Amino acid sequence: MEKRSLIKRIRFLWAGLDPNLSFILLALIVVGNVTFLSASSGTVITWVEQLRNLMIAFIIMWFTSRVPVKWLEKASVWIYSIGLGLLIAVALFGLIKKGARRWLNIGMVIQPSEIMKIAMPMMLSWYFYKREENTKLWDFGVAFLFLLLPTILIARQPDLGTAILVFAAGFYVIILAGLPWKFILPFIGLGVIGILLIVIFGDTICAKGVTWPILKSYQQHRVCTLLDPTTDPLGKGFHTIQSMIAIGSGGLLGKGWLKGTQTHLDFIPEKHTDFIFAVYSEEFGLVGNFVLLILFLLLIQRGLKIAASAPNLYTRLLGGSVTLIFFTYAFVNMAMVSGLLPVVGVPLPFISYGGTALTTLGLGVGILMSIHRHRRLVQT
Repeated sequence: MEKRSLIKRIRFLWAGLDPNLSFILLALIVVGNVTFLSASSGTVITWVEQLRNLMIAFIIMWFTSRVPVKWLEKASVWIYSIGLGLLIAVALFGLIKKGARRWLNIGMVIQPSEIMKIAMPMMLSWYFYKREENTKLWDFGVAFLFLLLPTILIARQPDLGTAILVFAAGFYVIILAGLPWKFILPFIGLGVIGILLIVIFGDTICAKGVTWPILKSYQQHRVCTLLDPTTDPLGKGFHTIQSMIAIGSGGLLGKGWLKGTQTHLDFIPEKHTDFIFAVYSEEFGLVGNFVLLILFLLLIQRGLKIAASAPNLYTRLLGGSVTLIFFTYAFVNMAMVSGLLPVVGVPLPFISYGGTALTTLGLGVGILMSIHRHRRLVQT
């Protein structure tokens, strides 16, 4: 009887969860924990804290998967409005830590910018869903206003990494909603031109100490470090140089678990958070990186498939944008650690240590689970 009762509890726990998405998520968590044990140098307390964070993320995912998407739709405006109000409150009287005003004390310390990673795509998905039958060009302009306001508030904290993720989450919705290519291509063209100008003239500008327009001093230093980290090898370029050495020294098969010299001699900074990919690359090599990329691609493929089979525009836009958020997390982190992008605070999904980020990711997976579970119950 006890065995039957236990089996029933396990079945109830997993009932309604998409098995494919659950398996991919479990594989990423296993890889993450194995890497984290090495990155934390076997510190049990830190590993237990990570397990606690994962458990909280799982609970949030489980409960969210059981929330009808109709409820998510109705709550979209409220969640966005509350998140925006909290961001304004942070700008007025938020807590300052390490020169950044990102936190708010409401009896407990919270970081409201994390809310917008999910609130933004929910809001814009709701907006376009309500205008599905008569979407006009100016609707995309209004959507950009909804997007830019919290993005600017977050960037001014300053928190460039979160601002990028929030902007990307909303921009994905706008593109998926049907923004004409004649408006997308100019942005792509400007981006390409900007990159070319930085590559061609960046070293000269950095060497002469010329102030870059728009960018703050610390952001300019990040770009200059990206172009040539050896100009400050023991300072701002230290992170990039050491992570690139770790990745390159991993070779084809890696040095083996717990045998990474860059890791265990403490050359890799932030090795259990933003730079954990360098730890993984050193110990598992190119083959390990290939496996990790396959897992992330499977996660993205499954999320997009759930979004494509969703029954209405709201769930399709929300599912697609949430899935592409996972892509943005993984791409930005891996490119940052590999020296292809400036260093910004973006963790590797389900691998890096962190409570807030894992909570957001768990909420995102829960939304995908809910869309899949209730796909036959949503009115088309």
